[in-house]
Amino acid sequence: MTQTTPDNSTEALLGLLNAAPKSGSGGHRRRWLLLSGGAVLVLGALLLFGRGGNGVTGQYVTEEIGLGNLLVTASASGTLQPTKSVDVGSELSGTLASVLVQENAVVKKGQLLAQLDTAKLTDAVAKSGAAVASAEAAVAQTQATVAETKAALARMRHVAELSGGKVPAKTELETAEASLLRAVANEASARADVVQARASLKTDETNLAKATIRSPVDGVVLTRKVEPGQTVAAAMTTPVLFVLAEDLAKMELQVKVDEADVGNVKNGQTATFTVSAWPGRKFPAVIQRVGLGSTTTDNVVTYKTILQVNNDDLALRPGMTATASIVTASRDNALLVPNAALRFTPPTLGAAPPSRGLVSKLLPGPPPQAPKTRPSAGQPVATQVWVLGENGPQPVAVKAGVSNGRHTEVLGGELKAGMAVITDYQAEKK
Repeated sequence: MTQTTPDNSTEALLGLLNAAPKSGSGGHRRRWLLLSGGAVLVLGALLLFGRGGNGVTGQYVTEEIGLGNLLVTASASGTLQPTKSVDVGSELSGTLASVLVQENAVVKKGQLLAQLDTAKLTDAVAKSGAAVASAEAAVAQTQATVAETKAALARMRHVAELSGGKVPAKTELETAEASLLRAVANEASARADVVQARASLKTDETNLAKATIRSPVDGVVLTRKVEPGQTVAAAMTTPVLFVLAEDLAKMELQVKVDEADVGNVKNGQTATFTVSAWPGRKFPAVIQRVGLGSTTTDNVVTYKTILQVNNDDLALRPGMTATASIVTASRDNALLVPNAALRFTPPTLGAAPPSRGLVSKLLPGPPPQAPKTRPSAGQPVATQVWVLGENGPQPVAVKAGVSNGRHTEVLGGELKAGMAVITDYQAEKK
């Protein structure tokens, strides 16, 4: 630290007055009067500005800069979720006859989870089966009719050939031909009825199969929302009976990143997070996706970001609230300057420490000028810090890089490791 002190101008002026001649010629007396008057004015100004005012002195606080590691992080909070969860529901309405699994149960794909009452569905299948049989019988009847009309038409044509066209009458022959066409059409309609009846039977069989609720994946039952005897109403929406997590060994952390930080958050960046259930333990994670769509809550804009999490020991559970720290930048062996030095500006000379004596109080000079540098687009930000020189604070131009809020990386300029930069000015009153 360097401290400034007032000079001895007052003592010098008093000595000048004491050394003035006490007697002499008239010319000497006039010169002495003029000198005495000027000294009195100067002394009054000194007392007014130097001692009659605040009498402010002070010192500059400095800090030596050096090389170090810089870690820039962005904080975000969110909840843990399974990588893939499945809502198992029922497409049918009915009464649950049985529920066969509990929460936390490990299930396999195709395993029976619950069973609806199938009495009505079984009756519907039987009814559809009877309809199929009836349709097939109708096809057999139409086939017989087709055969009969074909034979009758063939006999008439044979008789007409033997009689030379005299018998049967032409109208009778035309009627027989039309009867054959109608019989063929009826057969086609009966076959279509068979197809329709079989489709209805298949639908009823499918509904009967859906009355048996089975697991679509290998996983764990997270939530069981129904009990045996409960009525399931699948009218407008599919009711959810179970929620299954496919694999809890791999989870995802869904956090909301503030709009001020989202520009520095990228896929593949590492992060750590903590949960209340395990205080003091930090879990690793990797950013998998940064959402493009925003969410506004209480005028705060955030972006949904997904972090991939390994949960091999199953210590983490879905729904846990987590606070993540995302590493957006990391620098090793970088020249670091405290942010207070970048924000520091020396006091104006009118309020500066009176180290320059009386003249600096009466005739304040121009304030120090900052280096006239202008950062170009895409380049690090040009700024400056202040160091103590022989004539007081001196500006040093630097190019600042990333910052973690306490220190900033220096990418260029005249600043070197080991130099002391000014971070503050502390004024003292006498």
